[in-house]
Amino acid sequence: YQVTGVFMKNWDSLDEHGVCTADRDCEDAYRVCQILDIPFHQVSYVKEYWNDVFSDFLSEYEKGRTPNPDIVCNKHIKFSCFFHYAVDNLGADAVATGHYARTSLEDEEVFQQKHIKRPEGLFRNRFEVRNAVKLLQAADSFKDQTFFLSQVSQDALRRTLFPLGGLTKHFVKKIAAENRLHHVLQKKESMGICFVGKRNFENFILQYLQPRPGKFISIEDNRVLGTHKGWFLYTLGQRARIGGLREPWYVVEKDGTKGDVFVVSRAGLLGR
Repeated sequence: YQVTGVFMKNWDSLDEHGVCTADRDCEDAYRVCQILDIPFHQVSYVKEYWNDVFSDFLSEYEKGRTPNPDIVCNKHIKFSCFFHYAVDNLGADAVATGHYARTSLEDEEVFQQKHIKRPEGLFRNRFEVRNAVKLLQAADSFKDQTFFLSQVSQDALRRTLFPLGGLTKHFVKKIAAENRLHHVLQKKESMGICFVGKRNFENFILQYLQPRPGKFISIEDNRVLGTHKGWFLYTLGQRARIGGLREPWYVVEKDGTKGDVFVVSRAGLLGR
């Protein structure tokens, strides 16, 4: 294929050393393109990410829910903003990403999609259902990312290739080594939420949301075990770190009106 590399910057942030991590990642991507001798472009969706992903993330947390920003990012940024940039501005026939996933289309079928005229108006939805592209699990079930791609539009899926879908992570690393991409192999695997990074999650969220102090209460006997800075910071099933208590306690219920978080001990959990 005639390939072009594109780097997306979605968040402005500094690491603990005051270095912008996006700039470092961009430099790594540029070096890959140099080694492979392919064109390199970079685009910024910082504004779109803030409006469509991060604002939604904060709003959901404030309501006491636990959102997944990766799903929203894939839906609105990678497979909408970036997808249309690649197709409309770069003239791409298809987009390829490093997600561990597959679709029901063969690569050849993906490149034929641009020739399919989609009906306008009333019959569009019927067409979408009749010609639905399936999102399929990756061969490497441990790395499978289809959950995070679950809200990507049919239009984007039709013109997307997932080259890693049939490979294991171990084999991908082997290919990277054979192609002299050692600087990428040395990077630690990215886990968790990109815009939080290595920072304490609670401290990060409280930079944007007002603290709402409340109590940790044992659901077994209604004892007050400690205090917290906001009921919205906790997810059902999460371990609650309560000062002065060695035994692990887990969140089982939240009262948004009073701001209390109800917890159960491990012994109590097994007993229930």
